[in-house]
Amino acid sequence: MSTEINAKLFPIPSQFALSLPSQQAGIITSRAWPGVSPSSTETLRRILSDNHNKWHTFFNDRMFHNHIPHAALTLWCLGADPSILEASYKQTSTYQRHFFTSPGPITRENWRDHLGDENYYASYLQFMKEEFENKDMAEMLEEYVLAASANHIENVQSQPQMLARYLEGAIHPLIHAGFGIEFGVPGVFLEGKYCLLHATFGLFIEVFSIGLAQAAVHPSPCGAVIPRAWFDNGNGKDLAQRFSTAVEVSGKPQDVHAFTIVARLVGDKRITPPQAGGDVITIYTDVMNMHGDAIAKYVGEWTLEGDLTRKVEELLWTQTLIYGVGGLEVTGGYNADFFLMHLVTSSLFLPTTFPLLKRSSQIRLLRSYFSVSLAWYIARGRPALNIKAFFSNPNSLVPTAPGPHPTPNKVAQPAPDSPSAITPNAWLQIIQSTLVHPDDHVCKLQRALAEYGALWGHIGKGYFKGTELKDAELIDGTLFIRTAGLTAGRVGWVREGEPQLTESTAWDYRGFFPAVRAKA
Repeated sequence: MSTEINAKLFPIPSQFALSLPSQQAGIITSRAWPGVSPSSTETLRRILSDNHNKWHTFFNDRMFHNHIPHAALTLWCLGADPSILEASYKQTSTYQRHFFTSPGPITRENWRDHLGDENYYASYLQFMKEEFENKDMAEMLEEYVLAASANHIENVQSQPQMLARYLEGAIHPLIHAGFGIEFGVPGVFLEGKYCLLHATFGLFIEVFSIGLAQAAVHPSPCGAVIPRAWFDNGNGKDLAQRFSTAVEVSGKPQDVHAFTIVARLVGDKRITPPQAGGDVITIYTDVMNMHGDAIAKYVGEWTLEGDLTRKVEELLWTQTLIYGVGGLEVTGGYNADFFLMHLVTSSLFLPTTFPLLKRSSQIRLLRSYFSVSLAWYIARGRPALNIKAFFSNPNSLVPTAPGPHPTPNKVAQPAPDSPSAITPNAWLQIIQSTLVHPDDHVCKLQRALAEYGALWGHIGKGYFKGTELKDAELIDGTLFIRTAGLTAGRVGWVREGEPQLTESTAWDYRGFFPAVRAKA
């Protein structure tokens, strides 16, 4: 690994915070955990620089994503030792694909011409870097992702659909660029923009740049759940005002919660999830084609008026609910679905991306992100949300790591033989084991859940009373620790001696289809 560091693209990560003024005041911040050191920070910057210069954003021709910046920034943030950062990079470098020269340059005149073509990654990345010289991240997101002109052009057969690309590939471009935004690393942000451009569509400038470049080379099948009308600003009113159909008897708009949208979607018998597994992308695309209009219709009923930060909060709870509660099986086992897990890991970057945008773009992003997430929920078999069973399980309330336990001294509180003396804070055990897990998704998920647990762990039952989701009043702040503990038990407490789920993966890929449930 090279020792050179591009200080402009990969500076020392900074912090970013977003206030979420709701009934409880709080912020989500990219705070680093104790353990960050000068040595770990230098190691992080060397890894990010080396990855940026050496590896392509996709490690194979099936567009599987390079996660090196994700793992490096997450492990660093959680306080990992430099040796862990280096080991993670060494392991993931073994299957990466080398960065290669593009067939031609990308310019302001032709940047729409090669969207979805991974061969232009290098040129898209260079183009994004040049644009970043005179624009900040907010301006680049507006111009190249959220503007109407970046998504739909009159009298053109092949539409750019950049927002759809930004949310493609299990939402990886948003994740990649989001890391750059959250930690102030342009290099990662710009890498993510290329991912966007390649879909069917960095440090600060590098991470951000790669995120945008990544989006550029993604295809855009999820455009089916992002109607063109959502890019029509009309007379300047909020898009939500024109799409919301839920009205109280008094004639005043009702505040429709994201949980209510999920309930309506689940209750619609016309929207049938796949009956059996198969190729994931084929199923996902079929869901888009068959149910895209219906999904967009329901998301259009979601209230996006007034203080939109409340709606960001709704989505973070919703994503965790779908993955966490949805993973509970009737047998009592847990299905840690690889694809639904990405709903949680991607949601962490909404609070830091959201405030950069103007209001109309905020609405476009929230609606589109929710639509794509619901499409994934259906495509994975639309698992039942048995809220009552999930929150009544005493065993998931205080996760305890397996293996030998310490022997508390007689003065340990509350008592040496108390379970609380062994596990005074379950989060600390989970994070300890997470830091040494070889799967680079585990650390991202557990960090997101820990952040949400710190912010909303105090929320009691009844907080969500009044939505249409069955038993929503039983949901409380233990959602996050329960989900983290169930996940740790499924992916493996490797620090404590357990293997990961299988030799090749830590995650479940079987989905929640009827045939799978019958065998569970």
